[in-house]
Amino acid sequence: MPNSVKIGFEHQVYILPLCDLLPSKTLSLAIRETAKYKRIAQSIAQLGLVEPLVVTRPSKSGPYLLLDGHVRFNVLKDQSLKDARCIIAHEDEAFTFNKRICGVAAIQEHRMIARAIDSGVSEERLARTLGVVVKTIKARRNLLAGISPDVAEILKDKPIGHHAFESLRKMKSMRQLEVAELMISANNFTNNYVKALLATTKPADLIKPDDPKKGTGLSPEQMSRLEREMASVSSDYKELEASYGDDMLLLVIASGYLERLVSRPEIARFLTNQYPDFLENFRAIAAATSLDQAGMPA
Repeated sequence: MPNSVKIGFEHQVYILPLCDLLPSKTLSLAIRETAKYKRIAQSIAQLGLVEPLVVTRPSKSGPYLLLDGHVRFNVLKDQSLKDARCIIAHEDEAFTFNKRICGVAAIQEHRMIARAIDSGVSEERLARTLGVVVKTIKARRNLLAGISPDVAEILKDKPIGHHAFESLRKMKSMRQLEVAELMISANNFTNNYVKALLATTKPADLIKPDDPKKGTGLSPEQMSRLEREMASVSSDYKELEASYGDDMLLLVIASGYLERLVSRPEIARFLTNQYPDFLENFRAIAAATSLDQAGMPA
């Protein structure tokens, strides 16, 4: 019978005075000047504290230790608020979903903004809450305009930037899907990577094939060669990805056999006397594979 999951925090949300909370770290002045800090401050000013702070009970008489929410804590103090909604954790450990899960992806943010606007929240209020201009809210609401639904689905939880969608819109649906799959395979979601893939896209796969590709600094001949080389690299990458699993399985089996082989004293002694280079290489292969396996998640 498997053990039941132990809940790591109390069910009730408490209202605690800020003076009873002891931060476990100090925020630098540089953090207070960041755009993220200012957005959180603006959000709290407009909506109040949405996500409670996480604290742990003192072992004896004394303040609660603040585990998570130091930015919110400092914003609340800056705004002269006296108390805050808090969740009390059972353990003195700053484990939160914010530390284990990436922030809201661009497509998720787009859907949240669209849902809020459809519910009657004005673009102006959203802009004030998020600390951005109305133009930014409009752009993020229209983020998926011109984007294939299949691409939006596979990129919905990926850390792709807003500017990358501008490059994707210039491609036709099939090319968008190819680029999205390449980003996932390479685990590269940067705008520069998407722009590079756009630069090597054939005119037939562009929405406006007659528009010149500006800003590359390359001649037509150099661009044509780059497109051929990029297509070749993409093809080689897909072939490698398809065979990687089988190759790794064979490597693990072979290295396991070599490890057992050289662990036998009589074989190790024979190789030491007759083929020392072979023995060194066999041991290096076994050790390298063991390190690779140790680094893999369980």
